[in-house]
Amino acid sequence: MKINLLLAAALAALFIWNPYPFQILELKSLDALIMSRDTVQDEAILLVDIDEELVKAYGGYPIPRSFYAQAIQRTEGVPGITVAFPDRDIHGFDNALQTTLDNYQTVLSFIGTTQTSEQGPHVGTAQIGNGNPTDWLFNYPGILRSEVDARGIGLISTAPELDGVVRRVPLVVQSQEKLYPSFSLEMLRLAVFDPSYQIKTNETGVEWVRVPKYGKLPTDENGQVFVNWNTKFYRQSASEFMKEPIPAPFVIFGVTAEGVAPLVATPAGPKYPHEIQGAVLNTLISGTPLSQPSWSLWAELTILVTGMIAIMIVASNIYFSLPVILTLLGGTGYLSWRLVESSYLLDVSGTLVILFLFWSIVQFRSFITQYLLRLQIKQQFGTYISPAQVEILQKDPSLLRLGGVTRQLTFLFSDIRGFTPISEFYQSDPQKLVELVNRFLTNQTDIIMKHEGTIDKYMGDCIMAFWNAPLDVEDHARKAQAAALEMREALEKLNEELKAEGNPEIHTGVGINTGPCVVGNMGSDSRFDYSVLGDAVNLAARLESSCKEYDTDLIISEHSMVEGFVYDFIDEVTVKGKTEPVKIYTIQK
Repeated sequence: MKINLLLAAALAALFIWNPYPFQILELKSLDALIMSRDTVQDEAILLVDIDEELVKAYGGYPIPRSFYAQAIQRTEGVPGITVAFPDRDIHGFDNALQTTLDNYQTVLSFIGTTQTSEQGPHVGTAQIGNGNPTDWLFNYPGILRSEVDARGIGLISTAPELDGVVRRVPLVVQSQEKLYPSFSLEMLRLAVFDPSYQIKTNETGVEWVRVPKYGKLPTDENGQVFVNWNTKFYRQSASEFMKEPIPAPFVIFGVTAEGVAPLVATPAGPKYPHEIQGAVLNTLISGTPLSQPSWSLWAELTILVTGMIAIMIVASNIYFSLPVILTLLGGTGYLSWRLVESSYLLDVSGTLVILFLFWSIVQFRSFITQYLLRLQIKQQFGTYISPAQVEILQKDPSLLRLGGVTRQLTFLFSDIRGFTPISEFYQSDPQKLVELVNRFLTNQTDIIMKHEGTIDKYMGDCIMAFWNAPLDVEDHARKAQAAALEMREALEKLNEELKAEGNPEIHTGVGINTGPCVVGNMGSDSRFDYSVLGDAVNLAARLESSCKEYDTDLIISEHSMVEGFVYDFIDEVTVKGKTEPVKIYTIQK
């Protein structure tokens, strides 16, 4: 748990640090959210394309400014031109255009430059709040002025994100301590006949921009708004417009002729400047621009911390852990998608990545830990208990209660009687003796494991086994005695084989007792074994050694007697170290 907490803290710090790959992922996530909204057909804005056909008709670019004058005069709504006029018209029609601009509400485009130049024309601005907007707005050293003047001037300069894609556009910028509105904001101002606009700033940045007769337009701290890039517009070529214009409250002219106007990368693909301004204007008119709420970071951190806690709770069980991580990822993604419907952009990409990374590492650690534990269990118990019991322990290690647990167990000791003559028989070939003992031990051990017994140890030709540890074994006394009877039968068959081979027969003595003892890992810090301690163990060992005294191959204490077996009483003995006698029995053959 401690390592998981440290890992969670490290990944949370990575999330807050927000390195470059996370920033790019966030931007791509925002693209997906922005474009997830349904495509909307705009009914108020007409885009007019100055295409190759018109440029060719005028003999090349730039076209005479008389065209713009004529186009403005054919516009029923507010016209806007995204073509900059920084120089005199080479065709000599500046006066014609200026006369038209003096009589029509028109917005011309200005461009922010990196070179200090003459300031742009004055635009009325009312500043509200206790903050200074110039501390937050995008700053341009200069403004590329126009050779002609209009009632509305607006900047078409955009602010690409880290990856060069334009997702949001500033509604207001500054240059040389003066504020300038965006092109689309000016079109909205002229449409409602407002003489100026307002901007509110507080200690955390720009709060909103407002055309008084229209309403507040919430922005981010830098005066930007996310654009509705999923908007379709009515469009006409310039030639079509001059013949029969589509009536619209707003008409934006822009160049689409090859190699003239730059294309700008957006979430919806490359766009021309007048397409961008149309999308921004649509965003302002809709009154519900997308925005990243101020509480988004806290929401993401809350989801992250809650998710990490849930992952740690179910870390050890993949069957619980997998549904939890899928629910976290799916639920968080769904929440983000639903918030878009309320115009909120909650980027959860970083949260999802961190949660999945945390889950993967935690699960990998859990897998390695469980694998090593299962390997340890197999190494420790693989030769003591049956493979089926080993598998049960590996699946649920909690069943293994190690370290000095007092339990009621049944013990079985089995030893070869008359081993000295057998060893003398193989005196000239000791290897044969080893093979015989191993053959005997295998024959007997398989039966003990079959009846769910645990082999504690081999002491030369002696077997020590017990039941009811490390796994619970129901009716363990009965199973120990059933094993002893089957061991007796198996030994008879083995002796037939040995006799046929010319080898000496093997006879055993078996002692069985049931009683409480301490079971667990015992030994030193560097070497230990899973074993048992207690008087009940000692009694079983003494019963086994007493078999030769009573001329029997099986002695069972009264503590192990169960229904279903026919017992013959042997004696009542007092074990060394005890004062109370114990009745002992054997089972009829």
